[in-house]
Amino acid sequence: MGAFLERPMTSKHNEHGEGNGLRYGVGSMQGWRCEMEDAYHAKTGLGESLEDWNYFAVFDGHAGDNVAKHCAANLLQRIITTTEFGNNEITKGIHTGFLQLDESMRDLPELATGVDKSGTTAVCAFISRQQLYVANCGDSRAVLCQNGQPIFSTQDHKPILPGEKERILNAGGSVMVQRVNGSLAVSRALGDFTYKNVKNLGQCEQLVSPEPEIFCRDREPADEFLVLACDGVWDVMSNEELCQFVHNRLQLSDSLVDVANQVIDTCLHKGSRDNMCIIIIAFPGAPTVSEEAQKREEALEAHLRTRIEEILKTMDPVDYGMLLKKLANEDIPDLPPGGGLHAKCSYVSKVFQELHPKLAETCEVGKY
Repeated sequence: MGAFLERPMTSKHNEHGEGNGLRYGVGSMQGWRCEMEDAYHAKTGLGESLEDWNYFAVFDGHAGDNVAKHCAANLLQRIITTTEFGNNEITKGIHTGFLQLDESMRDLPELATGVDKSGTTAVCAFISRQQLYVANCGDSRAVLCQNGQPIFSTQDHKPILPGEKERILNAGGSVMVQRVNGSLAVSRALGDFTYKNVKNLGQCEQLVSPEPEIFCRDREPADEFLVLACDGVWDVMSNEELCQFVHNRLQLSDSLVDVANQVIDTCLHKGSRDNMCIIIIAFPGAPTVSEEAQKREEALEAHLRTRIEEILKTMDPVDYGMLLKKLANEDIPDLPPGGGLHAKCSYVSKVFQELHPKLAETCEVGKY
């Protein structure tokens, strides 16, 4: 499960880029966990005959970061060098690449000796000018948005799903407290070789399977953005909430890094206790900055500042947590859809610290 810190690590790691008509922004944060076990890979243009292809992936490691980092560094190459991918059999190439990479990791020294028992989920996307391929293994998730609403998402691979549970039972395992053998929360993952040693069963028939579920769809002009994120985000935000939130924030800023950081900050305030990593890939149909939306946001912040000042004047002693609780009970207009007051906690904290700098250290996450 992993241990927790007394205070979350809120510094961000960011990356952004563009190419082939796409823009992307990455945001990742350690949060409350004692270690950062998430990893990612983002690349527009894959070289030579694949220059008009793009690749994005998020890996959510557990029991260590070794497998997640190895997959982030090697999964793309494994896939595009398969015979199937070279023959334009993209789905088969992705499938083969996942299985080949998983099997090859058994020979890594730390994993071969059993000293390292780590594993990772994986969600990745290959995007050409015409098509979108998404592969998922575990409970990291991809969601595609049109008009501020999700129109496609991957399914999380949990042990309680009928097909997953059947495979686990057939391999001699059990599902207790919604976990494989009462321990692992996902039923598919790369690595996790202690769950993949049942003799006389194939690679994809083990307690934990490395087999990706792969989806393909044609790109459409109405496609706005694709989000890849680990469960630290999805634990506290639904597909609908995240699509609404990103759609709204893109009308205020053309920086995908800024929007990605707002997502993970909002998730932190919503109560996420996990590492968080998110990639937002914007298509040509993504929302653009709107003067009207910016004016609404300015009006919202002006209203919040006024209410913060008014509430603090009535408080003795002044208390940041109580301020948030009072604001949460008010009907505040034009709060960010999908984020609510949690999305403005950073602004509330900023105003509070301006008014009461000596109490700045009391602005803790999760106060209400």
